Formats: sequence, C-alpha cells, structure tokens
Amino acid sequence: MKQIIVLGRGGQGAVTSSQILAVAAFKDGMHSQAFPNFGVERMGAPVKSYCRIDTKPITVREQVYEADYAIILDPTLAKSFDEKVNDLIIVNTNKKPEELGLNTKAKIKCVDITNIALKVIGKPFVNIAALGAFSAITKQVSLKGLEEAIKQQMGSKGTMVEKNLAAIIEVHAISKK
Repeated sequence: MKQIIVLGRGGQGAVTSSQILAVAAFKDGMHSQAFPNFGVERMGAPVKSYCRIDTKPITVREQVYEADYAIILDPTLAKSFDEKVNDLIIVNTNKKPEELGLNTKAKIKCVDITNIALKVIGKPFVNIAALGAFSAITKQVSLKGLEEAIKQQMGSKGTMVEKNLAAIIEVHAISKK
C-alpha cells in the first residue's frame, strides 16, 4: 500500500487534490481512499489531506503516520513539515532541495508548479497541477486516470477543467526531466 500526504493551506485545495488522486487510482484499477485531517482551520491555515493506493482492498481507517510520498503545495510550509516520509517529497517551489530546510531522508523533488499554473491557468491554482508531477515521478497513477478523475470531479467547472488538464500535462512533462 502506498500512502500519500498532501500539505497545503486552507483554500489551496489539498483536500481536493487527495480526492482527485484517489479517484485517478480507482480509474487505473486500484483501490484507494482519501480523507482530510483538519479541524476548525480557516483560510490560509495549514491543512493535511491523505490518500492511500493499493492493489488490494484497503481496510485501514486511520491517519497516515508514515507516508511513502508527500506533496507540499505551499513551499513556506516545507520548513515546518515534520511527517515521516520514506520515498519522495514533491515541493512546489523554484528553490533547490537543500534550500528548503527539510529534515528528511526521503528524496526531494522541487517543481515550480506555481509558475506553470500562472502561465496556463492564469491563477496560482497548484493543487491539481501538482498531481502531474506526482504521476510523472512516482508512476502511481496515470495521466489518463488523472484526466478521467478531473473530468468526473470538476465536470461542472467549464474551462477550468481544460486549463487544469493542460497544467497537469505541462507539469508532468517537466517533472520527468
């Protein structure tokens, strides 16, 4: 079973990101679950959301205490990120991994998702675009699965669906390098 933490700020879409990731895994034929971890947080407060992906049914129903992967949507949260991650942390930043102050043994991959989102979407909506990096680097979900999940979850959002799909494809392409 692969466990993923998505860290962002309230209103940034960390919960939506986890949900779309879980649906994408399901579309790819996997078992998945997504759930948030927040209380009375307000807009701008740190929010964690989790996703699990497995080839077998998932019976665990608790918070993720040790993840395989993490996606950090807001780079200002990187320094205070203290979750145990074993494999990879993807950070939305134009900085180098050593500049982030992360205390981890996991590999750190920095991708400037904000810049791509601004260019493609016209706004700094990074939550869905970040899944392009996750797909490219980890191979845990396919681009096709992400596309289907986005269309299912965001179907009523009109042009935002197409813009987010374009952003995912661009982030996916640069993350493979």
